[in-house]
Amino acid sequence: MRLNPCGARARLLACASLAGALLASTVAHGEPCRIGRGPDIPVTMSGLRPLVRALINGQEAMLVVDSGAFFSTLTPAAVQQFQLPTVPFTGVLWVEGVGGSEVGRVARVRRFTLIDYAWNDVEFVVAGSEFGAGAVGLLGQNVLRIADVEYDLANGVIRLVRPKGDCNKRTSLAYWADAAGKPYSFIDIEPATTGQPHTKSVAYLNGVKIHVVFDTGAARSILTLGAAKHAGISPSSPGVTDGGTSYGLGHRLAKTWITRFSSFKIGDEEVQHAQLRFGDIDLPNADMLVGADFFLSHRVYVASSQNRIYFTYNGGPVFDLSTTRGPAETAGAEAGTGAAATAASDAGIRLDQPTDAAGFARRGAAFDARHDYEAAIADLSRACELAPTESSYFYQRGMAHWHKGQADAALTDFDQAIKLKPDNADALIGRAGLRVSRKAPAAEVTADLDAAASALPKQAEMHLQIGGLYDAVDEPAAAVGEYSKWIDSHPRDNLLMAGALNSRCWSRALADKELQPALDDCNKALRMRPNTADFLDSRGLVHLRQSSYDKAIADYDAALHLEPKVAWSLYGRGLAKLRKGLTNEGQADLAAATALQPKLAEHAARYGLTP
Repeated sequence: MRLNPCGARARLLACASLAGALLASTVAHGEPCRIGRGPDIPVTMSGLRPLVRALINGQEAMLVVDSGAFFSTLTPAAVQQFQLPTVPFTGVLWVEGVGGSEVGRVARVRRFTLIDYAWNDVEFVVAGSEFGAGAVGLLGQNVLRIADVEYDLANGVIRLVRPKGDCNKRTSLAYWADAAGKPYSFIDIEPATTGQPHTKSVAYLNGVKIHVVFDTGAARSILTLGAAKHAGISPSSPGVTDGGTSYGLGHRLAKTWITRFSSFKIGDEEVQHAQLRFGDIDLPNADMLVGADFFLSHRVYVASSQNRIYFTYNGGPVFDLSTTRGPAETAGAEAGTGAAATAASDAGIRLDQPTDAAGFARRGAAFDARHDYEAAIADLSRACELAPTESSYFYQRGMAHWHKGQADAALTDFDQAIKLKPDNADALIGRAGLRVSRKAPAAEVTADLDAAASALPKQAEMHLQIGGLYDAVDEPAAAVGEYSKWIDSHPRDNLLMAGALNSRCWSRALADKELQPALDDCNKALRMRPNTADFLDSRGLVHLRQSSYDKAIADYDAALHLEPKVAWSLYGRGLAKLRKGLTNEGQADLAAATALQPKLAEHAARYGLTP
């Protein structure tokens, strides 16, 4: 996220003083270099989102640790949720990120608490849509760049660090590697300014220099289309696969792809035949975001005091190439080679041993994010032993079991988490999702979803997940209610809005109720994201319900042109053709649909959708 030069920058940046209390000691000169560390700031990985727990006016709030954000930020929905006043701002506060650009606002938090420190009248930029993992905002560079910062995500902490004494570039600040007598890597970074505080350096892709930004707010490292093109790769190149979508601050989803490059080199660490993600993203003056996946696989010290980064390799995949986060998934990225990688492979650089349940839980969450489920389960089991009444640890272990494909163990952990805390929305939704996958009775699923929904604020992104699970157990009317909670509490330019409107349109059409509002939802979604197959399919069902068969067929034709093998689109088009008297064509579509999804006719019949 960048700040436009326009506006009263000085007043905003004065808020950086809130981090100063974390490192109150003064710098001593003329004496040997030594490291002055601030208190550990606990970080819990939720997938590839590094989260810190804070309090906003006494209420719990999760923030993404985002070294790519120039300033700490809250979403518009968070401002509404916490009932924060906005502050007049002279000039234009222009922010931009992977998801596009927008004019930001400023909100004031009466009392902001981070670990054991509290500050009054702290200002946040208001921008963005959703940051994932239930986060309401970002912890940005106004905190992280007040001193050197050490990102030790694999151990579940970040640390603000202030070198003391004679700590020039001839002195290594990789103190953990020095203590073990093991090698490390380092690279120089560009000097930062208050307006451009990003951590920028260079790497080499297929031997060609590229400019990179180290960004913990980017879950997965990603190259721009331009950088890939310079390396001879385009989306249509042989061996390129779909990488899913990416988003960040802003309101645009970006298409991504994955392919193999000859090499990726940063410092003296090189990944041969590296598989990397590239996407349709705009990075001003940069070619790549080095994201949280890299930070998880490395211990990284950003030494702004020396304009240098030190890092050592922890082991495992350097880059995360998964496109979804679900049960029994596998990782698919190579480990690095070189001085830092060799040190880790020799087990010379070991992860710290936690001393309490919280430490084991954070390290376990980091192992889970790195797809090392055995280690995750071991650490989370230790956390559960040390704190047997903490619901969240059982939930986290349940998710690790589920990711490993151990559904019975996951269900046992979810049960215990809910027994300890009946309103644990995460565990309730987790158990509901697991029960759906195991085709449990609908009543068991809906009981969990009802309890989770009542425990969440209306702005919570999890209402969209709950709606999808209600749909999965044939409760579309309940799904509409969940989608409406989220839709009605978010601005129309939220990047998830089009998908939410489409989901509500679909659920209303399945329920055969509120068909005109359903059509309005689908039309709005298609205006936001034209030519989207799912949205055309949903609108086709609305037209089918309204007996507008020509319109239904036109929408299904358009959807199938984009996605030819979607069973619901074929089935809906077949029904519309049959009702127009096009018997042979209609039967052919129904046959094609059931060949793709044999039980579709039975499922559709529950909603009265029969030939």
